Amino acid sequence: MKKSLLLLAAVAFSTAAFAQSTTVQNEATGAKTTTTVRDNGTMKVESRTGRTEAGQKIHNTKEDAKVAGHKAGHAVKSGAQKTGHAVKKGAKAVKNKAEDVVN
Repeated sequence: MKKSLLLLAAVAFSTAAFAQSTTVQNEATGAKTTTTVRDNGTMKVESRTGRTEAGQKIHNTKEDAKVAGHKAGHAVKSGAQKTGHAVKKGAKAVKNKAEDVVN
Protein backbone atom coordinates (compact mmCIF):
# COMPACT_ATOMS: atom_id res chain seq x y z
CA MET A 1 0.00 0.00 0.00
CA LYS A 2 2.78 2.37 0.98
CA LYS A 3 4.78 1.62 -2.19
CA SER A 4 1.78 2.16 -4.45
CA LEU A 5 1.07 5.51 -2.76
CA LEU A 6 4.67 6.62 -3.30
CA LEU A 7 4.51 5.48 -6.93
CA LEU A 8 1.29 7.44 -7.47
CA ALA A 9 2.85 10.57 -5.94
CA ALA A 10 5.94 10.22 -8.15
CA VAL A 11 3.78 9.90 -11.27
CA ALA A 12 1.74 12.95 -10.28
CA PHE A 13 4.87 15.08 -9.87
CA SER A 14 6.42 13.85 -13.10
CA THR A 15 3.32 14.68 -15.18
CA ALA A 16 3.25 18.18 -13.74
CA ALA A 17 6.79 18.64 -15.04
CA PHE A 18 5.65 18.10 -18.63
CA ALA A 19 3.73 21.37 -18.74
CA GLN A 20 6.29 23.92 -19.85
CA SER A 21 5.88 27.64 -19.40
CA THR A 22 7.94 30.50 -20.72
CA THR A 23 7.75 34.11 -19.61
CA VAL A 24 8.82 36.98 -21.84
CA GLN A 25 9.08 40.57 -20.61
CA ASN A 26 9.26 43.62 -22.84
CA GLU A 27 11.96 45.82 -21.27
CA ALA A 28 10.62 49.05 -22.75
CA THR A 29 7.05 48.74 -21.44
CA GLY A 30 7.42 46.12 -18.72
CA ALA A 31 4.61 44.00 -20.19
CA LYS A 32 4.86 40.28 -19.40
CA THR A 33 3.53 37.41 -21.50
CA THR A 34 3.47 33.90 -20.07
CA THR A 35 2.86 30.98 -22.42
CA THR A 36 2.17 27.56 -20.93
CA VAL A 37 2.12 24.45 -23.13
CA ARG A 38 0.14 21.64 -21.53
CA ASP A 39 0.98 17.96 -22.01
CA ASN A 40 -2.08 17.50 -24.25
CA GLY A 41 -0.67 20.11 -26.67
CA THR A 42 -2.96 23.03 -25.85
CA MET A 43 -1.49 26.42 -25.02
CA LYS A 44 -2.48 28.89 -22.34
CA VAL A 45 -1.33 32.48 -22.87
CA GLU A 46 -1.50 35.02 -20.04
CA SER A 47 -0.43 38.61 -20.53
CA ARG A 48 0.00 41.44 -18.09
CA THR A 49 0.17 45.01 -19.25
CA GLY A 50 3.10 47.29 -18.53
CA ARG A 51 4.11 49.05 -15.35
CA THR A 52 1.82 51.03 -13.13
CA GLU A 53 2.40 54.76 -12.81
CA ALA A 54 4.33 54.32 -9.56
CA GLY A 55 6.28 51.40 -11.04
CA GLN A 56 7.19 53.51 -14.09
CA LYS A 57 8.46 56.32 -11.83
CA ILE A 58 10.62 53.84 -9.92
CA HIS A 59 11.94 52.42 -13.20
CA ASN A 60 12.75 55.91 -14.51
CA THR A 61 14.56 56.78 -11.28
CA LYS A 62 16.61 53.59 -11.53
CA GLU A 63 17.51 54.31 -15.17
CA ASP A 64 18.46 57.93 -14.35
CA ALA A 65 20.72 56.76 -11.53
CA LYS A 66 22.34 54.28 -13.89
CA VAL A 67 23.03 56.98 -16.51
CA ALA A 68 24.38 59.36 -13.85
CA GLY A 69 26.69 56.63 -12.59
CA HIS A 70 28.04 56.00 -16.07
CA LYS A 71 28.61 59.73 -16.63
CA ALA A 72 30.36 60.14 -13.28
CA GLY A 73 32.55 57.11 -13.93
CA HIS A 74 33.54 58.44 -17.34
CA ALA A 75 34.38 61.85 -15.86
CA VAL A 76 36.54 60.29 -13.16
CA LYS A 77 38.35 58.11 -15.69
CA SER A 78 39.09 60.95 -18.11
CA GLY A 79 40.16 63.23 -15.24
CA ALA A 80 42.55 60.56 -13.99
CA GLN A 81 43.99 60.16 -17.47
CA LYS A 82 44.52 63.92 -17.80
CA THR A 83 46.20 64.04 -14.39
CA GLY A 84 48.43 61.10 -15.28
CA HIS A 85 49.44 62.79 -18.52
CA ALA A 86 50.26 66.05 -16.70
CA VAL A 87 52.32 64.24 -14.05
CA LYS A 88 54.25 62.35 -16.71
CA LYS A 89 54.88 65.57 -18.65
CA GLY A 90 56.01 67.38 -15.48
CA ALA A 91 58.35 64.55 -14.51
CA LYS A 92 59.91 64.66 -17.98
CA ALA A 93 60.45 68.42 -17.64
CA VAL A 94 62.09 68.03 -14.24
CA LYS A 95 64.35 65.26 -15.58
CA ASN A 96 65.42 67.41 -18.55
CA LYS A 97 66.12 70.38 -16.25
CA ALA A 98 68.17 68.17 -13.90
CA GLU A 99 70.28 66.95 -16.82
CA ASP A 100 70.91 70.55 -17.91
CA VAL A 101 72.05 71.54 -14.41
CA VAL A 102 74.41 68.54 -14.17
CA ASN A 103 75.96 69.22 -17.54
